[in-house]
Amino acid sequence: MLLDVHKAMADEDAQPSIPRKCGPYISSVTSHSLNLMLRGVVLFLIGVFLALVLNLLQIQRNVTLFPPDVITSIFSSAWWVPLCCGTASAVIGLLYPCMDKHLGEPHKFKREWSSVMRCVAVFVGINHASAKVDFANNIQLSLTLAALSIGLWWTFDRSRSGFGLGIGIAFLATVVTQLLVYNGVYQYTSPDFLYVRSWLPCIFFAGGITMGNIGRQLAMYECKVIAEKSHED
Repeated sequence: MLLDVHKAMADEDAQPSIPRKCGPYISSVTSHSLNLMLRGVVLFLIGVFLALVLNLLQIQRNVTLFPPDVITSIFSSAWWVPLCCGTASAVIGLLYPCMDKHLGEPHKFKREWSSVMRCVAVFVGINHASAKVDFANNIQLSLTLAALSIGLWWTFDRSRSGFGLGIGIAFLATVVTQLLVYNGVYQYTSPDFLYVRSWLPCIFFAGGITMGNIGRQLAMYECKVIAEKSHED
């Protein structure tokens, strides 16, 4: 009898351990390609929403002017602006965590959603200031927004990669905007930096930092889910 029991226990030990299977939902969500697509969609929708809100604010204050035949409502006016901003937001939000991984410098400064939401609020506040706060001249406004944008980076980012990408995004977006205004797609009132306002690069810089923070937080959530799945396996 004892020999039979010991033999049965030995047979159980010899059998290969079969990992517990996760449900199909967990398996699909932890797929890297699917997660990448989901993060891109979320970032695109956030970019579209922010573009609609902030563009409406700029139009109401007559900071940006669109031809009268294309501006009739918030959805039909400059319909390409939210789409472009959404696409750019998706690219930026995916680029930041990829750059962190490539440089081997995982970003761990203030990695929680409350900090990300405060960053979004500060970004909206900077845009609000550019449209509604009256300064003696555009130089004072530009310097103030530059200080606020760098303060946003220092408060919510503080990474070299974040600062470098923010500068690159601001430069590229300003060049594209200059070309759009030059070709008569729309225009800025009282331009003082070629065809646009001198504070515009500050807005693009702050926007890049904000979308980068959102993208990093979404990527961190994906890593946590994958880690939990591996632990369960």
